Amino acid sequence: MIRIIHYVNQFFGQFGGEEKATMPPKVIKGPVGPGILINQLMEGKGEVIATLICGDNYFSENKESALEELLNWTALYKPDILIAGPAFNAGRYGIACGEICKRINEEFGCPCVTGMYPENPGVELYKKYVYIVETTSNVWGMGKAMPKMINLALKLLYGEPIGTPSEEGYIPRGLKKNILHKKLASQRAIELLLKKMRGEPFQTEIPSPDIDLVPSAPPIPNLKRAKIALVTEGGLVPKGNPDHIESACATRYGKYSIENMESLSSGNFESIHRGIDTQFINEDPNRLVPLDVLRQMEKIGIFKELFPLLFVTTGVATTMANGKRIGKAIAGELKECDVSGVILTAT
Repeated sequence: MIRIIHYVNQFFGQFGGEEKATMPPKVIKGPVGPGILINQLMEGKGEVIATLICGDNYFSENKESALEELLNWTALYKPDILIAGPAFNAGRYGIACGEICKRINEEFGCPCVTGMYPENPGVELYKKYVYIVETTSNVWGMGKAMPKMINLALKLLYGEPIGTPSEEGYIPRGLKKNILHKKLASQRAIELLLKKMRGEPFQTEIPSPDIDLVPSAPPIPNLKRAKIALVTEGGLVPKGNPDHIESACATRYGKYSIENMESLSSGNFESIHRGIDTQFINEDPNRLVPLDVLRQMEKIGIFKELFPLLFVTTGVATTMANGKRIGKAIAGELKECDVSGVILTAT
């Protein structure tokens, strides 16, 4: 019998939603939630011997201590395979699945497979280290994703050759592999070109990255008449983070008054950004958002006025889709207020 450990978050572990996201690690013998599907797919050849569960927020905020407990339980149960998720498009869950797979594979040599939607931030962070089966954005794709995850894990366990991403269903890992082919590269290139010209399906051997090109904005015609705004993706929020802006995988932004402030105070602002060391920013928030310098420039007339609101989000592990949505929303507000230009500070 193949011994399988399954990792899930608090939701799929059937403890609750966001209200249970701070739940510390737990282990339950046997399958829970989607682990039952794993047992069915194994058809008696293996079973989930234990389910590891951890709240998304707890793992995000206590990664090392959470991993220590999860690794200890893994050592205790001695699995042949680890299945994590699938996490679909849940960013915190995806990052946890990726990190757990990476660490357990490194520590125990255990084949590990997870599943995510391509825009999940965990994909970019872990695809080079972990096989990530492509899923839909939501749980409705569970039935299609889990069989692919199981099949891939079994191939890894038995040391069988792993096919291409399109054959196995995993997200391309950014790795190139040279293989011998009976046709010359020139012949294959011409065949691909002819298929493209005829409108037939084809697949390139070396896909190009899909990168948005954003045209540069024209210069401000008269800086002395300009209204300038401050925006940051550095997670600089009022103490206590009243709007609960995420420290990673942001889905929203905040806006805070800086009217009549000469500088930003460490007593009133803090950075909740999880991708950098925030020590020096929290000692002097002006290091990230230079309000003090801009006030001096405003006073001597380099520009006309500073917009009275600071717009804030966090960029670390935020999906392209959420980044575009947040950016458009902030830009829309600034445009309505006749802002001439923006100083966007990043980490």
